[in-house]
Amino acid sequence: MNIVVVGSLNMDLVVRIAQIPRPGETLLGGVFKTFPGGKGANQAVAAARLGAHVIMIGCVGDDAFGQEMRNALIAEGIDTTHVLVHPESATGVALIQVDAKGQNSIAVASGANFQLTAADVEKAMQAVGKIDVLVMPLETPLETIYTAAKIASIRGAKILLNPAPAQVLNQDLLKLVDVLLPNEYEIALMAGLPPLQSAADARNAAEKLLSLGARNLLVTMGGQGAIFFDGKMESKISAYPIQAVDTTAAGDCFVGALAVGLCEGKSIVASAEFASAAAAISATRDGAQPSLPRREEVIQFMNERSKSK
Repeated sequence: MNIVVVGSLNMDLVVRIAQIPRPGETLLGGVFKTFPGGKGANQAVAAARLGAHVIMIGCVGDDAFGQEMRNALIAEGIDTTHVLVHPESATGVALIQVDAKGQNSIAVASGANFQLTAADVEKAMQAVGKIDVLVMPLETPLETIYTAAKIASIRGAKILLNPAPAQVLNQDLLKLVDVLLPNEYEIALMAGLPPLQSAADARNAAEKLLSLGARNLLVTMGGQGAIFFDGKMESKISAYPIQAVDTTAAGDCFVGALAVGLCEGKSIVASAEFASAAAAISATRDGAQPSLPRREEVIQFMNERSKSK
């Protein structure tokens, strides 16, 4: 099963802190660490650890962070042939604060990620063989994402779009996407609605996006689980109760695991149940890519939780 990820590669600069500072407030933090990250790279590693053959398409700078990012992907068995090196841009960086409850605040300097052009993606995808699933977050230019989606659609691949960071998408792109994967904040912004307070709010936002051309929506809601909408049915995917340590990569883990499930021929709901277990494990560990579980860990976790019910 071949999964292609068109997305970002960032070095995560992470500080543990008791609580996220308010505007104008300075707080002393605790441990500082760096981890390879970026939504695209995290989703690629998540899928690779769960058994998929993954091809990464992205761009880094000609610097130490960029080399470390490429090496981290290679160590996971990910094909980095199409991870380009831009000579004049720095590798993307994410500044991440993680509080005592494992919740985070993230600011990203995109750097080389926004040097990935539509022409770069077109050339890379022409060189790639069979594509079962295309995975894309929104940390590269929209024109690049739209080009990748058009090519993947023509080639019969399933297209999974994680609209993060949130922005309003045009209908032409929405109509190409098989599964749209926003969280509760992203879907509200995309639908032009206030922040979600309930499942009913999620339903209203989903109905608006479905009316604009989206086909399947899977809305992730953190500890409340996820909800699937396709205009005909609605399914709730429960979250596993855990003690969160760091939720930085939980969403990316969910996306990568969902892609693996779809590659294996599972339904969206069955794939989401598998993804929920993988994301739960990720949230109990420190860091982004270091937190991502392997397939056998997810299977064991699901088996143990089913026995305890």
